[in-house]
Amino acid sequence: MTIKLYELCGADNKMVFSPHCWKVRMALAHKGLSYETEPVGFSKVARIEEGESRRVPVLRDGENIIEDSYKIALYLEEKYPDRPSLFNGEGGKAATQFVTAWSQNQLHPIVARLVLIQIYHSLNDEDKVHFRTTREKTFGMTLEDFSATRGASSTDLHNVLVPLEAMLADQPFIGGQKPLYADYVVFGALQWLRIFKGQSLLKKGSKAEAWMETLLDMYDGAGRAATIAA
Repeated sequence: MTIKLYELCGADNKMVFSPHCWKVRMALAHKGLSYETEPVGFSKVARIEEGESRRVPVLRDGENIIEDSYKIALYLEEKYPDRPSLFNGEGGKAATQFVTAWSQNQLHPIVARLVLIQIYHSLNDEDKVHFRTTREKTFGMTLEDFSATRGASSTDLHNVLVPLEAMLADQPFIGGQKPLYADYVVFGALQWLRIFKGQSLLKKGSKAEAWMETLLDMYDGAGRAATIAA
């Protein structure tokens, strides 16, 4: 049976932007697995596959339904062991946990602050209501006030990427000589940024920029082919 990936989209259902969904897209490409996608708006996510509280990405593979990008990666690694490894062993899984924690707690907040308003304007009317209501409840202020008072700059981005830049001075990928799932964790966040800003905010000539450009071109340019927000 065909693998199906449910992923978050804007009003243009070709524009899929969730960093977590991009992790899975790259993991599937890494494994050389074919799949079909089903774009879903914010307001419909919870009901994917007749669920009540789903969160994207959600993967269906035959009778198996898995949600959460890391759990999906673990599933793919176990289900398709004859395909290229996403972790290269238990040590790779442990290292990925650290990269994920750094990305979620340091990188994601910067990107979110850079793209918040662009996300809102990219949605259909129903999803705009959902997005505004849920985010403003969390922030305790309007989206506009949040962006005005807690926005981020390219300097904030460059500062948070210092550890990545330092690592890439000695090796081409986080995974070493070839990318592993840990690379896709960081790629997902920067692809999220790229989709809404239309061009990279990475420092020109940096190791991080070269790494990102390489990943965008891998797997027949799957990452570079992403639809950019209008």
